[in-house]
Amino acid sequence: MQALYQRYPDIRIEGENYLPMPLYRHFASFLSMFKLLVIGLIIIGRDPFALLGMQAPGFWEWGQTNKIYACMMVFFFSNMIENQLMSTGAFEITLNDVPVWSKLESGHLPSMQQLVQILDNEMKMNVHMNTKPHHS
Repeated sequence: MQALYQRYPDIRIEGENYLPMPLYRHFASFLSMFKLLVIGLIIIGRDPFALLGMQAPGFWEWGQTNKIYACMMVFFFSNMIENQLMSTGAFEITLNDVPVWSKLESGHLPSMQQLVQILDNEMKMNVHMNTKPHHS
């Protein structure tokens, strides 16, 4: 960023999150709530499988004898999946509301040299478009 500010002192750089597809966002939100429910059931020792008339599987029995480990595993595993669902990998660059680079389309980040070249070209195009011949 400092290199860009030195080269283009008037440039404004903003960062924001690029939202994933709504389906992924909703699933991540559901998973977050489900995680809390499972952790709560582990802590209070309620067997959800008994409510469904099922035999408790081995992992549930293990979780009841190792509550701290089970809660930590549920928490971290769920967070890993939630983060994966919410991550887009986007790095999108716009100049005057015009897209000039998209990691989603190109599949990679621009090098500093590419970024400077893109910005130089866009700035030159903007200067040429904004200068109109004057008639007297």
